[in-house]
Amino acid sequence: MSRVIAVDVGTASVRAGLFAEDGALLGRCTRPISLARPSAERAEQDSEEIWRAVAEAVREVRRTTGTAAEEVRGLSFDATSCTLVLLDPHGRPVPVSESGDPRRNVIVWMDHRAIAEAERCTATGHELLRHVGGVMSPEMAVPKLMWVERHLPESWRRTARVFDLADFLTWKASGSNRRSQCTLTCKWTYLAHERQGWQRDFLEEVGLSEMIEKAALPERAAAVGEDLGPLTAEAARDLDLTTACRVGAGLIDAHAGALGLLGGIAPERPELLDRHLALIAGTSTCHMAMSPEPRHVYGVWGPYFGVVLPDLWLNEGGQPATGALLDHIIAWSAAGAALGDRAHERILARIAELRREEGEDLAPRLHVLPDFHGNRSPLADPHALGVISGLSLDHSFDALCRLYHRTALAIALGTRHIIEALNRKGYAIDTLHLAGGHTRNPLLVEFYADATGCRVTMPGKDEDPVLLGTAVAAARAAGLHPGLAEAAAAMRRQGGIREPDPARRERYDRAYRVFLAMHEQRRALDGLLAD
Repeated sequence: MSRVIAVDVGTASVRAGLFAEDGALLGRCTRPISLARPSAERAEQDSEEIWRAVAEAVREVRRTTGTAAEEVRGLSFDATSCTLVLLDPHGRPVPVSESGDPRRNVIVWMDHRAIAEAERCTATGHELLRHVGGVMSPEMAVPKLMWVERHLPESWRRTARVFDLADFLTWKASGSNRRSQCTLTCKWTYLAHERQGWQRDFLEEVGLSEMIEKAALPERAAAVGEDLGPLTAEAARDLDLTTACRVGAGLIDAHAGALGLLGGIAPERPELLDRHLALIAGTSTCHMAMSPEPRHVYGVWGPYFGVVLPDLWLNEGGQPATGALLDHIIAWSAAGAALGDRAHERILARIAELRREEGEDLAPRLHVLPDFHGNRSPLADPHALGVISGLSLDHSFDALCRLYHRTALAIALGTRHIIEALNRKGYAIDTLHLAGGHTRNPLLVEFYADATGCRVTMPGKDEDPVLLGTAVAAARAAGLHPGLAEAAAAMRRQGGIREPDPARRERYDRAYRVFLAMHEQRRALDGLLAD
């Protein structure tokens, strides 16, 4: 029997899944990782702690499934996007924190310290900005490295390698310095469709001309699932696998989800993908759409070439705080702070009771703009702030439930906003493929269907599309299938469907008009302050 292992590194945990050739998930194991938040705009991690958690999870999933090390023929990784790992010439951590703590050598995706640097990138007006929605995000690699060069010159001097986290993990596993086409194209301003992928004139213009050499970046990227070689002897010992196991070029976590959800839908007719959108929804939400030709959408990242499947283009919308926003709303309230670990469950149960008692249109004068951590798509405004309209002096548990309800609706309306921007540029999205923590929140699932008017598909109870997409890359590297698209089709899993309720359409159309009006009002208020 041949098996593959997929490793997903999220913001707070590492998950390892063991898969059969047909995509069946045979077992998974999770290990926590820590996150340092020295301020609201900073987020840092420790790459050595992450690798230890990876090793523990891989060893445990093989042990609990009773799988022999020799049976594991392929391994690949996905990780949070543009989470940057800095190392010195000897592979030791280089601090990214002003504290100088060497255990903080990772700038996490959600870190917004580089807003000024991102604005400098945008001000260049360079052609490559058309592939990041017209506006450079502070979450991307170039502005973050500009910040390090400017604010931590000693760390910058010591730096000899910089990796996106998924590429760091394949390097630790295989020793290969190859980087994924997914990570470089989506987060590093590499243009995979061009003969010269790196745009050196742009790097010179923003004062980062040495980035390619400083980060030890290759001239050409490796396709997702490309065989990077076998496990090194040291990695095989750490992971308790054999050196016969092949390591596949990895990908960003949301893109792994897109591969797991969309990869096998229409291998012979890729134009059918126009109707499908993958939602990888947890702490934040990524919206992934693929097409046979490039489509430029303001405020939506991409079009990126070959970053999920060969020869297809991808557009990526995003909401930087969704699950994190619901957590924030709970923590914000004294009533929420007292709920403990089952807060979401208790709130959802009470919301169901309130809707039965008061009607489904709960708190109709309470409205939320969910941009508490900026608006990535479709406005591309990292300075955007959240808005709550319709508050009273009520600070009861029921008041919290009503605010939670309207915040969840606002999250779904934000997705509708992104869908409309995509559809104006050639997509015809009517089906959402949902993965991540939001699948466990019935209120969000309901709103995703009814507030967008789209069919929502969800994985089965024991399925995991993000791990599955990474397993597809591992299977391709191991040679278990002839190509990535063939592996995705062979390993695809079917889930359940939630159809939109047409009787609720008018209510949510009205809520959406309010949502758009609030955007205009916020813009007008900001304009008054700028006068």
